[in-house]
Amino acid sequence: MSQPAAPRRRSTLSPAHIIARVAVFAALIAVLGLMAPIPVPGIPVPITAQTLGVMLAGAVLGPVWGAASVTLFELLVIVGLPLLSGGRGGIGVFAGVSGGYLIGYIAGAFVVGLIALPRAGRPSWIRVLLASLIGGIAVIYLFGVPVQAWRLGIGLRESLYASLAFLPGDIIKAVLTTLITTGLWKAYPRAFLR
Repeated sequence: MSQPAAPRRRSTLSPAHIIARVAVFAALIAVLGLMAPIPVPGIPVPITAQTLGVMLAGAVLGPVWGAASVTLFELLVIVGLPLLSGGRGGIGVFAGVSGGYLIGYIAGAFVVGLIALPRAGRPSWIRVLLASLIGGIAVIYLFGVPVQAWRLGIGLRESLYASLAFLPGDIIKAVLTTLITTGLWKAYPRAFLR
């Protein structure tokens, strides 16, 4: 006879604590935008550090709250705060070449959170790395590449090839997310929302 599954532990954090953590990760994504963007020859979308914040938000806060933190960040951008890399802000950036990537940030954080955090126990490094590669890179590209192609008037394949310039940096950010997340779990497991 099989044993019944243990009940899933609910977060004991108050709504105020959850909102504070969502805000902290939105601020982290904004701070990462202060780093100078790296221009990519041939396309007007720069390499930024902000996807590191997106991956970390999903890995630490989980799918719902990670996506909420990215949504909060993007709402601040929409109202005009210059929080994107290079000091960009306003609703117009969502209609530009990088608009698809920005929308993909929300879905990417959600997918990272779905994959990275087990229902119980600590997140393994392989799980966080896979989550970051799938959610933090593939999902964001899934949104970004087609919009980039449309806004530049190029084919999807050409847009994908141009976007491969981002891949080495994104892989480094996925590895950093893995190291930071697993290190944070060891040092302060209460930081994680499940």
